[in-house]
Amino acid sequence: MKLYYCPGACSFAAQIALQEAGLPYEAERVDLNSGKLADGTDFRSINPLGYVPLLALGDGNFLLEDSAILLYVADLVPSLRLAPANGEFARYKLLERLNFIATELHKRFTPFFSNAPEAVQAANRAQLAALLAWLDGQLVDRDYQFGATFGVADAYLHAILNWTPYAHIPLDGLDRLLAFQKRVAARPAVQKALALEGR
Repeated sequence: MKLYYCPGACSFAAQIALQEAGLPYEAERVDLNSGKLADGTDFRSINPLGYVPLLALGDGNFLLEDSAILLYVADLVPSLRLAPANGEFARYKLLERLNFIATELHKRFTPFFSNAPEAVQAANRAQLAALLAWLDGQLVDRDYQFGATFGVADAYLHAILNWTPYAHIPLDGLDRLLAFQKRVAARPAVQKALALEGR
């Protein structure tokens, strides 16, 4: 497998999941500013959409989007329970949360990376603050989003929460969310993923 990533981008969630799963893979860095790989290859020749992550599989297939990649990686090593098994109600709750992170959180950060007008950034900042406060409430008596066990939704949330300083969204008062971030950051797999990205 080969993961196309950009340091600090949402592809960090896939890096974490692959490290947690202990799966062998190659990491190929993409410069999203130039759209090039280290050897000068135009990344759009691999992914016409031009964004990361992209997980290329050995059989010629590939996956885009964190939610799909995270579930795929989790299902490769079901014994680790990084995601509930198909058919379990908890699987649908995981899908619900992955979609929440992708659509309600992830996309609301776009204005901060695209030089959007300050009014747009301010509106998104307010919306994100409310959503993050809700998430903080979901972590009552939980180490991770679904209890005491780390899962792929935690990798995705951690990657997205890393953008809050850049977007000037304080987490002050969101003590459970702050504790969650520290807990995930301390995981050996997260430390390996950070080192791999050179951060």
